[in-house]
Amino acid sequence: MNDGLSHPPLGPNPGQPGDDNTIFTQKFQHQPVGARVPEKIKQGVLSTGQLILDTPKEFIIDFLQSLARPPQIVARVVMAPQTMNEFITALRDNIGKYTERFGPPPPLPVPPNQPKPTIQEIYEQFKLPEELWSGQYCNSVMIGHSAAEFSFDFITGFYPTAAVSARVFVSAPHAQRMADAFASAYQNFARRQQNPPGGRGPAGPTEPLPPPFQG
Repeated sequence: MNDGLSHPPLGPNPGQPGDDNTIFTQKFQHQPVGARVPEKIKQGVLSTGQLILDTPKEFIIDFLQSLARPPQIVARVVMAPQTMNEFITALRDNIGKYTERFGPPPPLPVPPNQPKPTIQEIYEQFKLPEELWSGQYCNSVMIGHSAAEFSFDFITGFYPTAAVSARVFVSAPHAQRMADAFASAYQNFARRQQNPPGGRGPAGPTEPLPPPFQG
């Protein structure tokens, strides 16, 4: 997965192996076939909606849960644009496989036509726990499904082992709307990168899409 380069040892005795100040990197190939699941992640969280924000360098996805009061953000995932693009492709492929096996997911009711809330109004409604402020980085996603739900393991694949950084479940009917919202957000991101405002470089953070569905 990563290519390292060998460098000469650094320290007061560079010719002696084992010196405390020695820095050594080595070329390796890391191709994990699975990812470890920390105990606190194992049960996962149920999401009934998502907020999508982006900067020129990453996407931030806040997974919402409005089943209880107060409604809150139950997971925050951060990924690079390339990972986001791959995630959208994989999700669409998974929905296709779901459809082949179970038929199309039942459609959700169309959300009422209301004014789009501002980002401040959204985050005033949904509680963001302190431990989620920084989010969880991921560079790959494992997607699964049953007849009732889709599961997402967001994975951080660093040497020496890959680990699941967040596990999220959504209902099967919600998966298609989620895929459409992600695709729309990515298309808007790509358009802004090609045509930055005023031609002065990459665009900055933008308002998120409103939650595609809240149960």
